[in-house]
Amino acid sequence: MVREQAIATEGSWAGLVRTEAGMISGWHHHGEYETTVYVVSGKLRMESGPGGAMVLDAQPGDFVFVPPGAVHREGNPADIESQVVVVRAGQGPAVINVDGPAPTRDQ
Repeated sequence: MVREQAIATEGSWAGLVRTEAGMISGWHHHGEYETTVYVVSGKLRMESGPGGAMVLDAQPGDFVFVPPGAVHREGNPADIESQVVVVRAGQGPAVINVDGPAPTRDQ
């Protein structure tokens, strides 16, 4: 992922994020930050929830909200680069890497 910062203050960050086709991030959360994502082009896939079983696919024109502390990973399932606008508001570290989401009750 390539992050191009547009605005950064003590309590917020905004910018454009470009993701290569087929790329998937590692599992992480954004601490106390709430995050809003707007898909400009390409596709965005967010995996979250117990065992990572919740999958949300977004396309151009869609907004996605990620609440503070929500463990997730995102990727681009399209065959072209995606571009999304990301806006975060909060305090503390903006990205906290983790091993993965909590397992489901069946695991």
